[in-house]
Amino acid sequence: MSIPSGAPVAVPQVPEAVHRRRWAILAVLMFSLLIVVLDNSILNVAVKTIASPSPTGLGATQSELEWAINSYTLVFAGLLFTAGLLGDRIGRKKVLLFGIVLFGLGSALAAMSGSPGELITWRAVMGFGAAFVMPATLAVLMNVFERDEQPKAIGIWAGSVGLGIAIGPITGGLLLEHFWWGSIFLVNVPVVVVALIAMVILVPDSRDPKPGRLDPVGVVLSIIGLVLLVYGIIRGGELADFTDASVLLPVIGGLAVLVVFVLHEKRSSSPAIDVSYFRKPAFSAAVAAIALVFFALMGVTFFSAFYMQSVRGWSALQSGLLILPLAIAQMIFAPRARLVVERFGARAVCTVGMLLVAGGLAAFVLFDATTPVWVMCVVFFVQGTGMAHVMPPVTVAVMQALPREKAGSGSAVNNTFRQVGGALGIAVLGSVLSTVYRGDIEGHLDAVPAAARDVAGESIEATLGVAEKMGPAGTPLVAAAHDAFLSAMHVTAIGSACVALVGAIVVALFLPGRPPAGQPPAQEEEAVPARAAR
Repeated sequence: MSIPSGAPVAVPQVPEAVHRRRWAILAVLMFSLLIVVLDNSILNVAVKTIASPSPTGLGATQSELEWAINSYTLVFAGLLFTAGLLGDRIGRKKVLLFGIVLFGLGSALAAMSGSPGELITWRAVMGFGAAFVMPATLAVLMNVFERDEQPKAIGIWAGSVGLGIAIGPITGGLLLEHFWWGSIFLVNVPVVVVALIAMVILVPDSRDPKPGRLDPVGVVLSIIGLVLLVYGIIRGGELADFTDASVLLPVIGGLAVLVVFVLHEKRSSSPAIDVSYFRKPAFSAAVAAIALVFFALMGVTFFSAFYMQSVRGWSALQSGLLILPLAIAQMIFAPRARLVVERFGARAVCTVGMLLVAGGLAAFVLFDATTPVWVMCVVFFVQGTGMAHVMPPVTVAVMQALPREKAGSGSAVNNTFRQVGGALGIAVLGSVLSTVYRGDIEGHLDAVPAAARDVAGESIEATLGVAEKMGPAGTPLVAAAHDAFLSAMHVTAIGSACVALVGAIVVALFLPGRPPAGQPPAQEEEAVPARAAR
């Protein structure tokens, strides 16, 4: 087939030596990403153990447990954008190595914590390291694969994220059955050592050849804005009240700082991120879809854990195993999503994917205390299938909208919206769950001693704990707690499904459809035709 005169000829961007080992590099990147994503969920399995008195645990209070989780999330989300920018400027391999070393060091120190305060501190260090790892993996990927193979590689990358979410509870459950609570962090150390050796040998370095002047004002504004916003979201989830001053002030302050950040970037001659990309409907729709799908998914992951353990009485390991269908679906379909997109277009594929996610979330309305396991497995598989047909195409849309040398910035935007969306989902949907539960259980607390009523109404775990102390007299309270939780879960599931439906509308309206026959998909021009990876 002859090439029409004047048609652009694709110039290889990746050196041949790097191109030959690209799949081995992707395996190393997935390995690094896996432990970071896994650690986001693994601590949830161990909270009961860590709350136990020494020597079994640390005797952590509910508030201390929440901050052991939230300190990681807060630092991670606040630094994602900055870490991506630094990777573009000083080299993505350097940033990746720094992040994985810091993450491993934080993991070892967290495992040896002697108090809840120490655990909270070292979890923050782990979040600091993770913030440098996650965007760097995607940025390196964009610089070792040519444009035509990037959708396939991103599909595999996205599948590894789903795998990490699913195997976190399984890994944590297995370790806690045989070792002490610190093993859930110590297990990261040998993985980090192997990843470091493989990175040094295989992963090439890359950076923006013309990064321009440093934008310290923009960097500082992004950190302050994201930290304030995420803190307010987390605080709202803790209080189950988004009207409290301690919630409104940081949220409004964070949004205000981010507005100033955008205005500063628009006027800067060397901006940290070119905000004009958000004027493109496809780019904005893609990042919105990322935030919305993780808002819905993380919310349902949060309440499904309580459903399986507190209502159904399954162990952490058994509950983790039930999430496997979600991971399996992502591993099967995410790497192949590009083929469906080539045939039907990103708009149709992502819309159907979001509808599948919404359907899976809505199915929780049908769950009760006797729902068969196979039904739950089918629902999780449907959710995973939907996500597998959303995340790779929208990630490709974000990453290919920017020039290759700005891969760190694109990855930072992608992961920041993912993290903020997930944090918001847990906080908002967790707040809905808590509010509805408290309203339903209050009428059943008359038999509970007056001093324990406030505590008993906080959550299903608190109610079941009080019921256990009451002995046989607490049996009716257990049944009431299960009914109240199921009612609250159904309301929350409807809210999650509605968020996913909003995502379906967004992608249906703004993502590009299938190009006419014979016309290649519209692509951004590579700003620098010279080699970007070396």
